[in-house]
Amino acid sequence: MAWKLNTTMAFLSFLLVCMPSALASHPEGGTEAPRPECEDLHNPTWREYRQGPKLQVQYLLFTRHNPDCASLFTHDSLNKTHSTTHFNTLLPTKVIIHGFRALGSRPSWVRDLAQTLLRVEEVNVLVVDWVYSASFAYNRVVESYKEVALEISFMINHLTNHDCPLESFHFIGVSLGAHVAGFVGTLFEGKLGRITGLDPAGPLFKGNDVYDRLDPSDAQFVEAIHTDSDYFGISIPVGHVDFFLNGGMDQTGCARSRFASILIYFPVYGYVICDHMRALHVYISALNGTCSLMGFPCSSYEHFLAGKCFDCASTFGGTCPRIGLMVNSGLVIHPLPSQQKVFLLTTSTPPFCAHHILVEVEVTPLGKSAELLVALQTVGGAVTENTFTLNTKENVYRRVFAHPEVLCQVDSLRLKSTGARLIKQGDMHIVSVCISEFPFTGDRSPLCVRNINLDRGVPWKHEFIQVCDR
Repeated sequence: MAWKLNTTMAFLSFLLVCMPSALASHPEGGTEAPRPECEDLHNPTWREYRQGPKLQVQYLLFTRHNPDCASLFTHDSLNKTHSTTHFNTLLPTKVIIHGFRALGSRPSWVRDLAQTLLRVEEVNVLVVDWVYSASFAYNRVVESYKEVALEISFMINHLTNHDCPLESFHFIGVSLGAHVAGFVGTLFEGKLGRITGLDPAGPLFKGNDVYDRLDPSDAQFVEAIHTDSDYFGISIPVGHVDFFLNGGMDQTGCARSRFASILIYFPVYGYVICDHMRALHVYISALNGTCSLMGFPCSSYEHFLAGKCFDCASTFGGTCPRIGLMVNSGLVIHPLPSQQKVFLLTTSTPPFCAHHILVEVEVTPLGKSAELLVALQTVGGAVTENTFTLNTKENVYRRVFAHPEVLCQVDSLRLKSTGARLIKQGDMHIVSVCISEFPFTGDRSPLCVRNINLDRGVPWKHEFIQVCDR
């Protein structure tokens, strides 16, 4: 892992020196031009960037009165006799904290997240602009993140003096911003209402003491969404509940960098950033409420994929946690769990909603190992497929599929023995293939097909006749 981080950061340095203009237009670093009367995050010049990080923090305020046009919020904003600030001390406050700015430019996603929050709830949205402090070398930025947290704590303390209770603050930190939020929580002895960490940064944090990184004691409820835990995100649980999307590492739809075959020593930078930022995009999608993104507790991702973790009864008292703004992610148990991993699958594009479908295959004993392709197709043409690796010792195989539609929309099942000639088992007899909802709710019985003779390389298809309940 260390060499991966070092080579990636070296690649960044190479690009920053040789192609600064190209990097300024990177999709994660770009931004829309604000209206002249609106405030925006800092956007350091190339000269300012090369001078290194400097402690400078400002706050931008979005409310339902100004959802499209941020205003500057300072310690004096609530003290003026005829204040024009839209900050309402009677409302909860969402505090957004961006992370490391590798390219030295302002993040482009801030306004989208702020506006989405405002559509869901009537709140104050404070955006912490620490771009000047977050730019330059990563290790230098990490050295100063606690100073940024201290600056933020001054503002929060100021707001509590204006009757804003600590439990009314919900911090949403992206990457390194999650640990900034965590240290603010430490300074307030865990009395903040909530912290959401969106793929909390991993490098230089995984082995740290809880005092030096996000952990469950930093707020009354801490949650984290992990999407790049094998690279830029942290791999250990850091909240009361930790959502590991698609295992928390490689995300569907995130392709490897097109330069990977050329830049041998600086591989997969593009796809790593895609994985890392997926937590943010899934969170915004979840706030929009298109579908339920529910996590299931399990000892490992492999066990989850094998369909061995069916419900949340033993861990959460029957209620599964959901990504979004529900109190404690929907959990009602007391005391809250700590560092509990939950897993879920997503699709590759917004709104990322996936219905979990369990596929169970039973075969007669095999003489050789085999490969079986199983595909589910819906009325609308959406197809989900996975390859089962079969061996000579087991007869029953299970796997959870991430399907874009509910079970009642699945209208056909396709099978194919894909084993290489002579090396793998070819012809096989399948006792049954059953597909069911995951977790099983009892509302719909599994769909099963039995007694299938499958020839090597010859596709087999079965069509279901079913109707979704209206």
